[in-house]
Amino acid sequence: MSAESRFLTLLRLLAHDPAAQGLVDDVAVLPIGGSRLILTSDTMVEGVHYLPTDPPADIGWKLAAVNLSDLAAKGARPVGCLLNYALSGDDAWDEAFVAGLGEALDRHAMPLLGGDTVKMPAGSARSYSLTAIGEATGPVPTRTGARAGDRLYVTGPVGDSGVGLDLASADPSASGPLVDAYRRPRPRLAEGALLAPVATAMMDISDGLLIDASRMAQASGVAVTIDHIPLSPALEQARGGGTAVQIAAARAGDDYELLFALPQGVPPPVRAIPVGHVADGEGLTLTIDGAVIPLPDRLGWEH
Repeated sequence: MSAESRFLTLLRLLAHDPAAQGLVDDVAVLPIGGSRLILTSDTMVEGVHYLPTDPPADIGWKLAAVNLSDLAAKGARPVGCLLNYALSGDDAWDEAFVAGLGEALDRHAMPLLGGDTVKMPAGSARSYSLTAIGEATGPVPTRTGARAGDRLYVTGPVGDSGVGLDLASADPSASGPLVDAYRRPRPRLAEGALLAPVATAMMDISDGLLIDASRMAQASGVAVTIDHIPLSPALEQARGGGTAVQIAAARAGDDYELLFALPQGVPPPVRAIPVGHVADGEGLTLTIDGAVIPLPDRLGWEH
């Protein structure tokens, strides 16, 4: 069990309110009147979630985007957000961060409502948190609803961000679609809104296709088989499309596409790629070109 999993076990002793959903999802769902507030919070730490050499405007964009992705997975409309910000001591850096954050907030109509600022001790890693608030007026899909017979889909290819991180690590001035996927992910809000009424289960791929599919299987009490790992043309051009590349893409994380389950015979209402199926049982199975592939020791990102 990872340190994160152990700590979540302790927190579940405190999370009694039904809105917390037992801390098995990425959001809280709080009924308010005739709708529900969707609450989520993400933190980005220098050297853990982004490179110290990443442009500050891109870091600001990404902080908003990863929170918006959690709202997308619930079909929610953004309502507002709160920012907790560790001052960098560099005014130009802070201004660029705010510009990138503002660009993402404006693009996705999520106003900043408040938050907090702190000053970190000299030499500390920069750290930023955003709490996003959304509203859902229709069904709110969870990780727990996948059923035997469902098909699994994703809204786009996986692995681009992982390769983009490698490229940016080797050369901070690197550019192109793979680096863009790492630095400026696109939350799938429009797709999530269309999928929410029909998906039996849905979540975003923040930690990797394999580990997130495994989490959906565990939460739903079913067995999941991943039988296709979709790669983008840009990734295949950079890395090829062999088995090792596919496995690396499926465990890289930071993709922020939506992983969702639909009943057999129900067509996706958005552009989507079939990646697997759900059956009775438990656990995760990976097949590539029809052959069962042993699961890697690490399925994806864990703290």
